[in-house]
Amino acid sequence: MSDPQNIIDPATPQDMESLKTIALAVYVLQALSFFWGITAVIGVIIDYVKLEDARGTWVENHLRWQIRTFWWALIWSVLGFALIWVFGLGFLVLAVVYFWTIYRVVKGWLKLTERKMVLPTL
Repeated sequence: MSDPQNIIDPATPQDMESLKTIALAVYVLQALSFFWGITAVIGVIIDYVKLEDARGTWVENHLRWQIRTFWWALIWSVLGFALIWVFGLGFLVLAVVYFWTIYRVVKGWLKLTERKMVLPTL
């Protein structure tokens, strides 16, 4: 099995900087979603639009991480809101989603600034 940190980037250095900047902007949008939820939707749309451009690069890994963060946070948030009426269990679910999302945004952002992948490839 190859080391996921050794992906060969077929893009030019300018393309990679552009993709890195876009991934950084999406991390910012995800962080802002704690105040304005719509920014997470904007971020995931950007991820899907740029995913093909990033294919085969280490930045693709970050876009996929961001997409997964969005969808899992959305699914668990909906479940949390639905469970609020069940002995307040929904508040616990929402708190876990909140801190899990912070963790994912911070971890991804730090790995991006180090120019490293955030997820191992399978």
